[in-house]
Amino acid sequence: MELRYLGFAQQQKLRAYSFDWIAKGEPTRHFVITADLALFLAHRVGIQEGPGLCARKVTTELLETSGGTHELTGADMRAHVAARTLAAAKKPGPPRFVRRKPTAEAAAQSASPWRGPRL
Repeated sequence: MELRYLGFAQQQKLRAYSFDWIAKGEPTRHFVITADLALFLAHRVGIQEGPGLCARKVTTELLETSGGTHELTGADMRAHVAARTLAAAKKPGPPRFVRRKPTAEAAAQSASPWRGPRL
């Protein structure tokens, strides 16, 4: 089984994302998911995330249907933003590096006659 993203078409303030669902031994199903561009702005979701959001909607909700045209809703956007926020909260922060002073023993071992005394 394979989901293929075919591209999008701009229709006024709507963007229509096209997908084909291809399964061996079954006819190809064509899905079109429309999204109002105002939803992306209202939920602070990047327009480049549109194909991924629509693909997720097809694979999780729409495979039971025979295809056709569907809509990306505000609820879909809110669920995406909530999942993104949760993933960001679980992600560890950048590693913290602590500079440690060398011990007297380590300083004596690393002393070189060519460097001179360390202060």
